[in-house]
Amino acid sequence: MTPAEAIQTIVEATEKVEGIRALFLSGSYGNGMADAHSDIDLVMVTDEGATDALAEVWRRAVSRTGEIVLWWDRTNIPVLINAITDDWIRIDLIILKPDQMGAHSQDTLKVLFDHAGIFDGLPKTLPDRKPDARKFLYQVEEFIRILGLLHVAAGREEYINGVLGVFHLRNLLVELLIEETAAPNRGGILHLNRLISDAQKELLTSLPPPKPNRHSMIETHLAYAEAYIPRARKRAVDLGIDWPERFEAATWNVLKERLSIERPYQLE
Repeated sequence: MTPAEAIQTIVEATEKVEGIRALFLSGSYGNGMADAHSDIDLVMVTDEGATDALAEVWRRAVSRTGEIVLWWDRTNIPVLINAITDDWIRIDLIILKPDQMGAHSQDTLKVLFDHAGIFDGLPKTLPDRKPDARKFLYQVEEFIRILGLLHVAAGREEYINGVLGVFHLRNLLVELLIEETAAPNRGGILHLNRLISDAQKELLTSLPPPKPNRHSMIETHLAYAEAYIPRARKRAVDLGIDWPERFEAATWNVLKERLSIERPYQLE
């Protein structure tokens, strides 16, 4: 079954169910950016919200599109149900009450049915997302904290976990790069190519891959520090955020004392 056929099958299974007031496509299908690899994101508006009864209605609807091989029913987010069928169509549903639609706008949704005229009451677009200074400062401090744990991992010879540390540093660097571009419609985790510039991609691909040994663990931590911290310092200035100078300095001091390594960049 194709995604288009799956969507039509779901509409036919839910359009006349009592209490379901509207069903919209969201995500890539909602904003017109879907490709052959996109999952199907939907928003359902119901009188009672995400009840067990509605979840069962939804399961029966999805089962018409194919055998369900994965079913997560409101596990991490109380209104979200994730499903994957046997031919790997990924279908994610958010179930909301009408007064919970404030985070949505017309340009992010496509109407499948709308018995209550909910779409007409939504704004055409939402205001541009402002940078979250508090979140950014947390990410900076988290990067420095993980960097500082390098001496612990080296002291214990925890080289496997040292690789995991680099994974976290990489994620934080990617977040910073995306924030620099201020790209709209971020989408899911596998949309990075359209969110960052060619120069940023070159930076990421130039960084050394981590290997579970002492030399590589230290080398990769330092490479990510050199890539991340100067850029993050510049963004902190742009956002008017005080840099955690004492924390960074203390971190480099302990790394020099315990591992005889120096800061790999110059402070401006």
